[in-house]
Amino acid sequence: MSMPGKEDIEIQDFEKGLTHSQSSSSRWEIQQAEKKAVTTEAYSENDEDDQFVGGTAEVTQLSFLSRIAVKLNAETKGIEPVTDEEKTDDSVINAASMWFSANMVIAAYALGTLGPLIFELNFGTCVLVIVFFSILGLLSIAFFSVFGAEFGLRQMILSRFLLGNLTARVFALINVVACVGWAVVNTIASAQLLNMINPGSHQCPPWAGVLIIVGGTVMITFFGYRIIHAYEKWSWVPNFAVFLVIIACLAKNGSFSNGEWTSGPTTAGGVLSFGSAVYGFATGWTTYAADYTVYMPRNMNKYKIFFSLVFGLAFPLFFTMILGAASARATMNNPLWNQYYESDSVGGLTFAILVPESLHGFGQFCCVLLALSTIANNIPNMYTIALSAQATWEPFSKVPRIVWTLLGNGATIAIAIPAYYKFESFMSNFMNSIGYYLAIYTAISLSEHFIYRRGFKGYNIEEWDKWDKLPIGIAGCCALFVGAVGVAVGMCQTYWVGELGRKIGEFGGDIGFELGAGFAFVVYNIIRPLELKYIGR
Repeated sequence: MSMPGKEDIEIQDFEKGLTHSQSSSSRWEIQQAEKKAVTTEAYSENDEDDQFVGGTAEVTQLSFLSRIAVKLNAETKGIEPVTDEEKTDDSVINAASMWFSANMVIAAYALGTLGPLIFELNFGTCVLVIVFFSILGLLSIAFFSVFGAEFGLRQMILSRFLLGNLTARVFALINVVACVGWAVVNTIASAQLLNMINPGSHQCPPWAGVLIIVGGTVMITFFGYRIIHAYEKWSWVPNFAVFLVIIACLAKNGSFSNGEWTSGPTTAGGVLSFGSAVYGFATGWTTYAADYTVYMPRNMNKYKIFFSLVFGLAFPLFFTMILGAASARATMNNPLWNQYYESDSVGGLTFAILVPESLHGFGQFCCVLLALSTIANNIPNMYTIALSAQATWEPFSKVPRIVWTLLGNGATIAIAIPAYYKFESFMSNFMNSIGYYLAIYTAISLSEHFIYRRGFKGYNIEEWDKWDKLPIGIAGCCALFVGAVGVAVGMCQTYWVGELGRKIGEFGGDIGFELGAGFAFVVYNIIRPLELKYIGR
Protein backbone atom coordinates (compact mmCIF):
# COMPACT_ATOMS: atom_id res chain seq x y z
CA MET A 1 0.00 0.00 0.00
CA SER A 2 1.59 3.17 -1.03
CA MET A 3 1.59 5.72 1.74
CA PRO A 4 0.21 9.06 0.53
CA GLY A 5 2.49 11.97 1.20
CA LYS A 6 5.32 9.64 2.07
CA GLU A 7 7.86 11.88 0.39
CA ASP A 8 6.84 14.68 2.72
CA ILE A 9 7.78 12.78 5.86
CA GLU A 10 11.09 14.28 6.87
CA ILE A 11 13.09 13.40 9.91
CA GLN A 12 13.32 16.97 11.11
CA ASP A 13 9.68 16.82 12.23
CA PHE A 14 10.85 14.54 15.00
CA GLU A 15 13.37 17.20 15.96
CA LYS A 16 10.59 19.75 16.09
CA GLY A 17 8.89 17.59 18.66
CA LEU A 18 11.94 17.82 20.93
CA THR A 19 11.64 21.59 21.20
CA HIS A 20 7.86 21.79 21.20
CA SER A 21 6.49 24.20 23.78
CA GLN A 22 4.82 22.69 26.80
CA SER A 23 2.51 25.65 27.29
CA SER A 24 -0.54 23.73 26.05
CA SER A 25 -0.06 21.03 28.65
CA SER A 26 0.54 23.61 31.39
CA ARG A 27 -2.66 25.49 30.59
CA TRP A 28 -4.53 22.20 30.60
CA GLU A 29 -3.23 21.39 34.09
CA ILE A 30 -4.20 24.88 35.36
CA GLN A 31 -7.73 24.43 34.01
CA GLN A 32 -8.04 21.09 35.74
CA ALA A 33 -6.82 22.57 39.02
CA GLU A 34 -9.40 25.36 38.79
CA LYS A 35 -12.26 22.91 38.35
CA LYS A 36 -11.51 21.40 41.78
CA ALA A 37 -13.87 18.51 41.14
CA VAL A 38 -14.18 16.05 44.01
CA THR A 39 -11.87 13.27 42.93
CA THR A 40 -10.72 9.93 44.07
CA GLU A 41 -7.11 8.98 43.53
CA ALA A 42 -6.77 5.60 41.83
CA TYR A 43 -3.32 4.86 43.06
CA SER A 44 -1.33 4.41 46.21
CA GLU A 45 1.32 6.80 47.38
CA ASN A 46 3.87 4.01 47.67
CA ASP A 47 3.19 2.46 44.27
CA GLU A 48 6.06 3.18 41.92
CA ASP A 49 3.77 2.67 38.94
CA ASP A 50 0.91 4.82 40.20
CA GLN A 51 1.32 7.27 37.33
CA PHE A 52 0.12 4.65 34.89
CA VAL A 53 -3.17 4.40 36.71
CA GLY A 54 -3.49 8.12 36.19
CA GLY A 55 -7.12 8.05 37.14
CA THR A 56 -9.21 10.72 38.74
CA ALA A 57 -12.96 10.49 38.42
CA GLU A 58 -15.87 12.30 39.99
CA VAL A 59 -17.04 10.26 42.96
CA THR A 60 -20.69 10.72 42.05
CA GLN A 61 -20.06 9.19 38.64
CA LEU A 62 -18.11 6.14 39.76
CA SER A 63 -19.96 2.96 38.91
CA PHE A 64 -19.66 -0.19 40.93
CA LEU A 65 -17.08 -1.54 38.49
CA SER A 66 -15.09 1.69 38.68
CA ARG A 67 -14.96 1.43 42.46
CA ILE A 68 -13.59 -2.09 42.11
CA ALA A 69 -11.03 -0.82 39.59
CA VAL A 70 -9.87 1.85 42.03
CA LYS A 71 -9.47 -0.68 44.84
CA LEU A 72 -7.48 -3.00 42.55
CA ASN A 73 -5.20 -0.18 41.41
CA ALA A 74 -6.46 -0.48 37.83
CA GLU A 75 -6.39 2.38 35.34
CA THR A 76 -9.52 4.54 35.48
CA LYS A 77 -8.37 7.32 33.16
CA GLY A 78 -10.34 7.73 29.98
CA ILE A 79 -9.83 9.98 26.96
CA GLU A 80 -8.74 13.15 28.79
CA PRO A 81 -5.13 14.25 28.10
CA VAL A 82 -2.35 12.68 30.14
CA THR A 83 -0.46 15.37 32.08
CA ASP A 84 3.32 15.68 32.28
CA GLU A 85 3.28 14.46 35.90
CA GLU A 86 1.69 11.21 34.75
CA LYS A 87 4.20 10.68 31.92
CA THR A 88 6.74 8.40 33.58
CA ASP A 89 6.93 5.42 31.21
CA ASP A 90 10.43 6.10 29.86
CA SER A 91 11.12 2.62 28.45
CA VAL A 92 11.17 2.22 24.67
CA ILE A 93 11.21 -1.52 25.34
CA ASN A 94 7.66 -1.20 26.65
CA ALA A 95 6.54 0.45 23.42
CA ALA A 96 8.37 -1.98 21.12
CA SER A 97 7.41 -5.15 23.00
CA MET A 98 3.76 -4.09 22.94
CA TRP A 99 3.55 -4.71 19.21
CA PHE A 100 6.24 -7.40 19.15
CA SER A 101 4.01 -9.66 21.24
CA ALA A 102 0.77 -8.58 19.57
CA ASN A 103 2.09 -9.73 16.18
CA MET A 104 3.97 -12.89 17.29
CA VAL A 105 0.68 -14.79 17.19
CA ILE A 106 -1.23 -17.42 15.27
CA ALA A 107 -3.37 -14.83 13.44
CA ALA A 108 -0.30 -13.45 11.62
CA TYR A 109 0.84 -17.01 10.89
CA ALA A 110 -2.61 -17.81 9.48
CA LEU A 111 -2.54 -14.76 7.23
CA GLY A 112 0.75 -15.92 5.73
CA THR A 113 -0.86 -19.18 4.59
CA LEU A 114 -3.26 -17.26 2.34
CA GLY A 115 -0.50 -16.45 -0.16
CA PRO A 116 0.05 -20.00 -1.46
CA LEU A 117 -3.33 -21.54 -0.59
CA ILE A 118 -5.71 -18.80 -1.71
CA PHE A 119 -3.75 -16.57 -4.10
CA GLU A 120 -1.63 -19.40 -5.57
CA LEU A 121 1.74 -17.68 -5.13
CA ASN A 122 5.03 -19.48 -4.67
CA PHE A 123 7.08 -19.06 -1.50
CA GLY A 124 9.57 -16.54 -2.90
CA THR A 125 6.81 -14.27 -4.17
CA CYS A 126 5.04 -14.50 -0.81
CA VAL A 127 8.21 -13.41 1.01
CA LEU A 128 8.62 -10.35 -1.21
CA VAL A 129 4.96 -9.38 -0.79
CA ILE A 130 5.07 -9.85 2.99
CA VAL A 131 8.20 -7.74 3.45
CA PHE A 132 7.15 -4.88 1.17
CA PHE A 133 3.54 -4.50 2.25
CA SER A 134 4.35 -5.01 5.94
CA ILE A 135 6.86 -2.15 5.87
CA LEU A 136 4.31 0.00 4.09
CA GLY A 137 1.74 -0.70 6.78
CA LEU A 138 3.85 -0.49 9.93
CA LEU A 139 5.43 2.93 9.26
CA SER A 140 2.22 4.77 10.10
CA ILE A 141 1.95 2.96 13.46
CA ALA A 142 5.50 3.89 14.44
CA PHE A 143 4.94 7.48 13.33
CA PHE A 144 1.67 8.08 15.19
CA SER A 145 3.13 6.48 18.32
CA VAL A 146 5.41 9.51 18.54
CA PHE A 147 2.29 11.70 18.85
CA GLY A 148 1.21 9.85 21.99
CA ALA A 149 4.42 10.78 23.79
CA GLU A 150 4.37 14.35 22.46
CA PHE A 151 0.79 15.29 23.28
CA GLY A 152 -0.53 12.72 25.75
CA LEU A 153 -3.63 12.29 23.60
CA ARG A 154 -5.31 9.03 22.67
CA GLN A 155 -5.30 8.25 18.95
CA MET A 156 -8.98 8.97 18.36
CA ILE A 157 -8.76 12.27 20.25
CA LEU A 158 -5.64 13.18 18.30
CA SER A 159 -7.65 12.40 15.17
CA ARG A 160 -9.91 15.38 15.90
CA PHE A 161 -6.94 17.61 15.02
CA LEU A 162 -5.84 15.49 12.05
CA LEU A 163 -9.19 14.70 10.41
CA GLY A 164 -11.58 17.27 11.82
CA ASN A 165 -14.00 16.79 14.70
CA LEU A 166 -16.86 15.15 12.79
CA THR A 167 -14.63 12.93 10.67
CA ALA A 168 -12.72 11.77 13.75
CA ARG A 169 -15.96 10.65 15.37
CA VAL A 170 -16.87 8.66 12.26
CA PHE A 171 -13.48 6.96 12.37
CA ALA A 172 -13.87 6.35 16.11
CA LEU A 173 -17.09 4.48 15.38
CA ILE A 174 -15.38 2.50 12.61
CA ASN A 175 -12.58 1.76 15.06
CA VAL A 176 -15.03 0.26 17.53
CA VAL A 177 -16.23 -2.11 14.82
CA ALA A 178 -12.64 -2.87 13.79
CA CYS A 179 -11.62 -3.70 17.37
CA VAL A 180 -14.36 -6.30 17.61
CA GLY A 181 -13.60 -7.58 14.11
CA TRP A 182 -9.91 -8.12 14.79
CA ALA A 183 -10.73 -9.85 18.07
CA VAL A 184 -13.15 -12.16 16.27
CA VAL A 185 -10.60 -13.10 13.59
CA ASN A 186 -7.92 -13.80 16.17
CA THR A 187 -10.20 -15.75 18.49
CA ILE A 188 -11.46 -17.99 15.70
CA ALA A 189 -7.92 -19.01 14.75
CA SER A 190 -7.21 -20.07 18.33
CA ALA A 191 -10.55 -21.81 18.78
CA GLN A 192 -9.79 -23.91 15.70
CA LEU A 193 -6.48 -24.99 17.17
CA LEU A 194 -7.92 -25.81 20.60
CA ASN A 195 -10.66 -27.81 18.90
CA MET A 196 -8.03 -30.12 17.39
CA ILE A 197 -6.55 -31.16 20.75
CA ASN A 198 -7.68 -34.46 22.33
CA PRO A 199 -10.11 -35.41 19.53
CA GLY A 200 -13.12 -37.37 20.68
CA SER A 201 -15.05 -37.05 23.90
CA HIS A 202 -12.48 -34.70 25.47
CA GLN A 203 -12.29 -32.35 22.49
CA CYS A 204 -12.57 -28.63 23.24
CA PRO A 205 -15.73 -27.37 21.50
CA PRO A 206 -15.50 -24.13 19.49
CA TRP A 207 -17.62 -22.14 21.93
CA ALA A 208 -15.39 -23.17 24.83
CA GLY A 209 -12.26 -22.16 22.92
CA VAL A 210 -13.78 -18.75 22.28
CA LEU A 211 -14.63 -18.32 25.97
CA ILE A 212 -11.10 -19.28 27.05
CA ILE A 213 -9.49 -16.66 24.80
CA VAL A 214 -11.98 -13.93 25.67
CA GLY A 215 -11.72 -14.69 29.39
CA GLY A 216 -7.95 -14.32 29.33
CA THR A 217 -8.26 -11.05 27.43
CA VAL A 218 -10.69 -9.60 29.98
CA MET A 219 -8.38 -10.43 32.89
CA ILE A 220 -5.52 -8.35 31.43
CA THR A 221 -7.40 -5.43 29.88
CA PHE A 222 -9.35 -4.78 33.07
CA PHE A 223 -6.24 -3.34 34.74
CA GLY A 224 -5.28 -1.01 31.90
CA TYR A 225 -2.06 0.47 30.56
CA ARG A 226 0.47 -0.67 33.16
CA ILE A 227 -0.53 -4.34 33.34
CA ILE A 228 -1.04 -4.52 29.57
CA HIS A 229 2.54 -3.42 28.95
CA ALA A 230 3.85 -5.76 31.64
CA TYR A 231 2.07 -8.73 30.02
CA GLU A 232 3.07 -7.87 26.46
CA LYS A 233 6.70 -7.44 27.48
CA TRP A 234 7.10 -11.21 27.90
CA SER A 235 4.14 -12.94 26.25
CA TRP A 236 6.03 -13.31 22.95
CA VAL A 237 8.57 -15.75 24.46
CA PRO A 238 6.50 -18.99 24.49
CA ASN A 239 4.95 -18.10 21.12
CA PHE A 240 8.36 -17.61 19.53
CA ALA A 241 9.53 -20.93 20.99
CA VAL A 242 6.56 -22.77 19.46
CA PHE A 243 7.19 -21.19 16.06
CA LEU A 244 10.79 -22.43 16.26
CA VAL A 245 9.42 -25.92 16.92
CA ILE A 246 7.24 -25.60 13.80
CA ILE A 247 10.32 -24.67 11.76
CA ALA A 248 12.09 -27.78 13.05
CA CYS A 249 9.10 -29.96 12.13
CA LEU A 250 8.97 -28.49 8.62
CA ALA A 251 12.67 -29.12 8.12
CA LYS A 252 12.39 -32.70 9.37
CA ASN A 253 9.34 -33.53 7.24
CA GLY A 254 10.85 -32.40 3.95
CA SER A 255 7.55 -31.48 2.26
CA PHE A 256 8.45 -27.85 1.69
CA SER A 257 9.16 -26.61 -1.82
CA ASN A 258 9.44 -23.09 -3.20
CA GLY A 259 7.02 -23.68 -6.05
CA GLU A 260 7.22 -22.51 -9.62
CA TRP A 261 7.93 -18.86 -10.38
CA THR A 262 5.14 -17.42 -12.52
CA SER A 263 4.36 -14.08 -14.13
CA GLY A 264 1.59 -12.37 -16.04
CA PRO A 265 -1.65 -10.58 -15.17
CA THR A 266 -3.08 -13.38 -13.03
CA THR A 267 0.04 -13.55 -10.85
CA ALA A 268 0.00 -9.76 -10.59
CA GLY A 269 -3.60 -9.93 -9.40
CA GLY A 270 -2.66 -12.48 -6.75
CA VAL A 271 0.25 -10.32 -5.59
CA LEU A 272 -1.97 -7.25 -5.26
CA SER A 273 -4.73 -9.11 -3.43
CA PHE A 274 -2.35 -10.86 -1.02
CA GLY A 275 -0.50 -7.57 -0.54
CA SER A 276 -3.76 -5.87 0.36
CA ALA A 277 -4.42 -8.49 3.05
CA VAL A 278 -0.87 -8.18 4.41
CA TYR A 279 -1.11 -4.39 4.49
CA GLY A 280 -4.45 -4.59 6.29
CA PHE A 281 -2.93 -6.75 9.02
CA ALA A 282 0.33 -4.80 9.32
CA THR A 283 -1.29 -1.37 9.48
CA GLY A 284 -4.21 -2.55 11.58
CA TRP A 285 -2.82 -0.86 14.71
CA THR A 286 -2.58 2.61 13.11
CA THR A 287 -5.74 3.92 14.75
CA TYR A 288 -4.56 2.50 18.11
CA ALA A 289 -0.95 3.73 18.02
CA ALA A 290 -0.88 6.74 20.37
CA ASP A 291 -2.95 4.90 23.01
CA TYR A 292 0.14 2.92 24.04
CA THR A 293 2.67 5.76 24.30
CA VAL A 294 0.63 8.46 26.08
CA TYR A 295 2.46 7.87 29.38
CA MET A 296 5.89 8.32 27.79
CA PRO A 297 7.63 11.65 28.62
CA ARG A 298 7.24 14.52 26.17
CA ASN A 299 11.01 15.08 25.95
CA MET A 300 11.81 11.47 25.11
CA ASN A 301 13.94 11.00 22.00
CA LYS A 302 11.55 10.73 19.06
CA TYR A 303 14.03 8.78 16.96
CA LYS A 304 14.24 6.08 19.63
CA ILE A 305 10.48 5.76 19.84
CA PHE A 306 10.04 5.58 16.08
CA PHE A 307 12.81 3.13 15.23
CA SER A 308 12.22 0.88 18.24
CA LEU A 309 8.62 0.53 17.09
CA VAL A 310 9.68 -0.14 13.50
CA PHE A 311 11.75 -3.08 14.75
CA GLY A 312 9.09 -4.20 17.23
CA LEU A 313 6.57 -4.38 14.41
CA ALA A 314 8.72 -5.59 11.50
CA PHE A 315 10.40 -8.67 12.98
CA PRO A 316 7.29 -10.54 14.21
CA LEU A 317 5.32 -9.63 11.07
CA PHE A 318 8.06 -10.91 8.76
CA PHE A 319 8.78 -13.97 10.87
CA THR A 320 5.24 -15.25 11.46
CA MET A 321 3.77 -14.54 8.04
CA ILE A 322 6.76 -15.99 6.17
CA LEU A 323 6.56 -19.10 8.36
CA GLY A 324 2.85 -19.33 7.56
CA ALA A 325 3.62 -19.17 3.84
CA ALA A 326 6.27 -21.89 4.21
CA SER A 327 3.83 -24.12 6.08
CA ALA A 328 1.24 -23.62 3.35
CA ARG A 329 3.72 -24.56 0.63
CA ALA A 330 4.60 -27.74 2.54
CA THR A 331 0.91 -28.55 2.92
CA MET A 332 0.46 -28.55 -0.84
CA ASN A 333 2.97 -31.43 -1.03
CA ASN A 334 1.77 -33.41 1.99
CA PRO A 335 -1.57 -35.27 1.66
CA LEU A 336 -2.02 -35.72 5.43
CA TRP A 337 -1.41 -32.06 6.22
CA ASN A 338 -3.67 -31.03 3.35
CA GLN A 339 -6.43 -33.26 4.71
CA TYR A 340 -6.20 -31.59 8.12
CA TYR A 341 -6.21 -28.16 6.48
CA GLU A 342 -9.28 -28.95 4.38
CA SER A 343 -11.24 -30.11 7.42
CA ASP A 344 -10.06 -27.59 10.05
CA SER A 345 -8.32 -24.74 8.19
CA VAL A 346 -5.20 -23.21 9.77
CA GLY A 347 -5.83 -24.77 13.17
CA GLY A 348 -5.89 -28.18 11.55
CA LEU A 349 -2.74 -27.44 9.57
CA THR A 350 -0.83 -26.39 12.68
CA PHE A 351 -2.01 -29.48 14.53
CA ALA A 352 -0.93 -31.69 11.61
CA ILE A 353 2.58 -30.22 11.64
CA LEU A 354 3.07 -30.55 15.40
CA VAL A 355 1.21 -33.68 16.50
CA PRO A 356 0.58 -36.75 14.26
CA GLU A 357 3.75 -38.43 13.00
CA SER A 358 5.72 -35.77 14.85
CA LEU A 359 5.71 -34.60 18.50
CA HIS A 360 2.45 -36.16 19.75
CA GLY A 361 1.82 -35.08 23.37
CA PHE A 362 4.41 -32.32 23.36
CA GLY A 363 2.99 -31.13 20.05
CA GLN A 364 -0.44 -30.80 21.66
CA PHE A 365 1.11 -28.75 24.45
CA CYS A 366 2.65 -26.46 21.80
CA CYS A 367 -0.78 -26.12 20.18
CA VAL A 368 -2.26 -24.93 23.48
CA LEU A 369 0.50 -22.33 23.91
CA LEU A 370 0.03 -21.07 20.37
CA ALA A 371 -3.73 -20.86 20.81
CA LEU A 372 -3.30 -18.78 23.96
CA SER A 373 -1.02 -16.40 22.05
CA THR A 374 -4.15 -14.76 20.73
CA ILE A 375 -4.70 -13.12 24.10
CA ALA A 376 -1.68 -10.90 23.39
CA ASN A 377 -3.21 -9.96 20.05
CA ASN A 378 -6.67 -9.26 21.42
CA ILE A 379 -5.54 -7.09 24.33
CA PRO A 380 -4.94 -3.93 22.23
CA ASN A 381 -8.35 -4.38 20.61
CA MET A 382 -10.21 -4.61 23.87
CA TYR A 383 -8.31 -1.71 25.47
CA THR A 384 -8.66 0.65 22.52
CA ILE A 385 -12.32 -0.18 21.93
CA ALA A 386 -13.18 1.59 25.18
CA LEU A 387 -11.25 4.74 24.26
CA SER A 388 -12.73 4.78 20.75
CA ALA A 389 -16.26 4.41 22.11
CA GLN A 390 -15.69 7.28 24.55
CA ALA A 391 -14.36 9.45 21.71
CA THR A 392 -17.43 8.85 19.56
CA TRP A 393 -19.94 10.90 21.59
CA GLU A 394 -19.62 12.90 24.82
CA PRO A 395 -22.22 10.91 26.83
CA PHE A 396 -20.25 7.75 26.02
CA SER A 397 -17.19 9.19 27.74
CA LYS A 398 -19.08 9.03 31.05
CA VAL A 399 -19.29 5.25 30.76
CA PRO A 400 -16.19 3.77 32.48
CA ARG A 401 -13.48 2.25 30.33
CA ILE A 402 -13.88 -1.20 31.86
CA VAL A 403 -17.59 -1.28 30.95
CA TRP A 404 -16.80 -0.68 27.27
CA THR A 405 -14.12 -3.36 27.47
CA LEU A 406 -16.61 -5.89 28.82
CA LEU A 407 -19.17 -4.97 26.14
CA GLY A 408 -16.54 -5.39 23.42
CA ASN A 409 -15.61 -8.83 24.68
CA GLY A 410 -19.27 -9.79 24.81
CA ALA A 411 -19.70 -8.77 21.17
CA THR A 412 -16.62 -10.81 20.27
CA ILE A 413 -18.17 -13.93 21.77
CA ALA A 414 -21.48 -13.33 19.98
CA ILE A 415 -19.83 -12.99 16.56
CA ALA A 416 -16.88 -15.40 16.81
CA ILE A 417 -18.88 -18.57 17.46
CA PRO A 418 -21.03 -18.44 14.28
CA ALA A 419 -18.15 -16.99 12.22
CA TYR A 420 -15.98 -19.94 13.28
CA TYR A 421 -17.44 -22.05 10.51
CA LYS A 422 -16.54 -19.56 7.75
CA PHE A 423 -13.10 -18.55 8.98
CA GLU A 424 -11.00 -18.55 5.83
CA SER A 425 -13.18 -16.35 3.62
CA PHE A 426 -14.20 -14.20 6.58
CA MET A 427 -10.58 -13.56 7.53
CA SER A 428 -9.43 -12.66 4.03
CA ASN A 429 -12.35 -10.32 3.43
CA PHE A 430 -12.05 -8.62 6.80
CA MET A 431 -8.31 -8.00 6.50
CA ASN A 432 -8.82 -6.31 3.16
CA SER A 433 -11.72 -4.22 4.40
CA ILE A 434 -9.69 -2.95 7.36
CA GLY A 435 -6.85 -1.96 5.07
CA TYR A 436 -9.17 0.20 3.00
CA TYR A 437 -10.28 2.54 5.75
CA LEU A 438 -6.84 2.72 7.34
CA ALA A 439 -5.32 3.79 4.03
CA ILE A 440 -7.80 6.67 3.85
CA TYR A 441 -7.10 7.58 7.49
CA THR A 442 -3.35 7.69 6.87
CA ALA A 443 -3.67 9.76 3.69
CA ILE A 444 -5.76 12.45 5.38
CA SER A 445 -3.73 12.52 8.61
CA LEU A 446 -0.35 12.87 6.93
CA SER A 447 -1.71 15.66 4.74
CA GLU A 448 -2.98 17.62 7.73
CA HIS A 449 0.16 17.14 9.82
CA PHE A 450 2.78 18.01 7.21
CA ILE A 451 0.97 20.44 4.89
CA TYR A 452 -1.36 22.42 7.16
CA ARG A 453 -0.03 22.07 10.72
CA ARG A 454 3.59 21.87 9.57
CA GLY A 455 4.82 19.65 12.33
CA PHE A 456 4.23 19.24 16.04
CA LYS A 457 4.11 22.98 16.79
CA GLY A 458 0.78 23.36 15.03
CA TYR A 459 -1.32 21.78 17.80
CA ASN A 460 -3.02 23.22 20.88
CA ILE A 461 -4.13 20.33 23.06
CA GLU A 462 -6.37 22.60 25.16
CA GLU A 463 -8.84 22.41 22.28
CA TRP A 464 -9.23 18.63 22.35
CA ASP A 465 -12.88 18.82 23.47
CA LYS A 466 -13.88 22.28 22.20
CA TRP A 467 -16.30 22.13 19.28
CA ASP A 468 -15.80 25.81 18.48
CA LYS A 469 -12.01 25.46 18.22
CA LEU A 470 -11.48 22.11 16.51
CA PRO A 471 -11.62 21.77 12.71
CA ILE A 472 -15.17 20.87 11.71
CA GLY A 473 -14.09 18.08 9.39
CA ILE A 474 -15.76 19.09 6.13
CA ALA A 475 -12.63 18.31 4.13
CA GLY A 476 -12.14 15.07 6.05
CA CYS A 477 -15.69 13.86 5.44
CA CYS A 478 -15.46 14.66 1.73
CA ALA A 479 -12.13 12.85 1.48
CA LEU A 480 -13.55 9.84 3.31
CA PHE A 481 -16.54 9.66 0.97
CA VAL A 482 -14.52 10.03 -2.23
CA GLY A 483 -11.88 7.65 -0.89
CA ALA A 484 -14.63 5.07 -0.37
CA VAL A 485 -15.58 5.49 -4.03
CA GLY A 486 -11.97 4.76 -4.98
CA VAL A 487 -12.07 1.64 -2.82
CA ALA A 488 -15.29 0.46 -4.48
CA VAL A 489 -13.78 0.87 -7.94
CA GLY A 490 -10.56 -0.97 -7.13
CA MET A 491 -11.46 -3.67 -4.60
CA CYS A 492 -11.61 -7.38 -5.38
CA GLN A 493 -13.54 -9.37 -2.79
CA THR A 494 -15.93 -12.30 -2.87
CA TYR A 495 -18.77 -9.91 -2.06
CA TRP A 496 -17.74 -7.13 -4.49
CA VAL A 497 -15.36 -6.73 -7.42
CA GLY A 498 -14.75 -3.18 -8.63
CA GLU A 499 -14.62 -2.14 -12.27
CA LEU A 500 -10.84 -1.68 -12.24
CA GLY A 501 -10.12 -4.59 -9.91
CA ARG A 502 -11.81 -7.09 -12.24
CA LYS A 503 -9.53 -6.15 -15.14
CA ILE A 504 -6.36 -7.48 -13.46
CA GLY A 505 -5.78 -11.09 -14.46
CA GLU A 506 -8.18 -14.00 -14.58
CA PHE A 507 -9.44 -13.64 -11.00
CA GLY A 508 -9.00 -9.90 -10.53
CA GLY A 509 -6.58 -7.96 -8.34
CA ASP A 510 -7.25 -5.79 -5.32
CA ILE A 511 -6.12 -2.17 -5.72
CA GLY A 512 -8.83 -0.74 -3.48
CA PHE A 513 -6.61 0.64 -0.74
CA GLU A 514 -4.24 2.31 -3.21
CA LEU A 515 -7.09 4.06 -5.01
CA GLY A 516 -8.85 4.89 -1.74
CA ALA A 517 -5.74 6.55 -0.32
CA GLY A 518 -5.00 8.39 -3.55
CA PHE A 519 -8.54 9.72 -4.00
CA ALA A 520 -8.73 10.80 -0.35
CA PHE A 521 -5.37 12.56 -0.52
CA VAL A 522 -6.30 14.58 -3.62
CA VAL A 523 -9.78 15.57 -2.44
CA TYR A 524 -8.60 16.54 1.04
CA ASN A 525 -5.94 18.85 -0.33
CA ILE A 526 -8.45 20.51 -2.64
CA ILE A 527 -11.10 21.17 0.03
CA ARG A 528 -8.97 21.76 3.14
CA PRO A 529 -7.56 25.14 1.96
CA LEU A 530 -11.14 26.29 1.28
CA GLU A 531 -12.24 25.13 4.73
CA LEU A 532 -9.41 27.11 6.32
CA LYS A 533 -10.13 30.19 4.21
CA TYR A 534 -13.87 30.44 4.82
CA ILE A 535 -14.24 28.81 8.27
CA GLY A 536 -10.82 29.53 9.71
CA ARG A 537 -10.18 26.18 11.39
